[in-house]
This record gives sequence, C-alpha cells and structure tokens, in this order.
Amino acid sequence: MASGSKVWTLFGLAATVGATMVARKAMTATWKLSTGKEPPSNPEHPDVSMAEAATWAVASGVAVGLARMLATRKAASYYRRSTGHLPANLEDVSV
Repeated sequence: MASGSKVWTLFGLAATVGATMVARKAMTATWKLSTGKEPPSNPEHPDVSMAEAATWAVASGVAVGLARMLATRKAASYYRRSTGHLPANLEDVSV
C-alpha cells in the first residue's frame, strides 16, 4: 500500500500542478481579451485599483481552485480504474 500511496501522491501532484498552470494561462488570456491589458502582476500594490485587484483575485482563485479540483477528480478516477480502489485519502467520504 505504501508504494500505491507514493504513486497517488506523485500522480495527484502532477495533475494539480498541470491544472494550475493551464488555469493561470487561461485566466491571463481571458483577462487580456476582456480588459485589453495585462492582469495585475502584484494585486497588493497600492497603485492597482481595489476593484481590479479584487476582481483578479476572485477570478483567478476560482479558476485555479476549480481546475485543481477537476484534475484531482479525474486523476482519482483513473487511479481507481487502474488499481481497483481509490487512494487512501479519498476513501472515506460521507455522501
């Protein structure tokens, strides 16, 4: 079981890192398309308007969070098909 746990850890990590990178690129492209300018590189900077900083933080946070969740679900589904069971950290779910 320990080797399966390590496989899941690496598999899940790769899925979430990949999803995060794709989501950030998509959000940057969407921001450029909708506003005509680059997204704020540092939303905490006082010269960035509060509305722009908050909009970027919410939009990018939601996009990255959803992408990571979807990637982890897909990876867990593949893991279950490959091994016959879910990873240990996903086994106990109250539905």
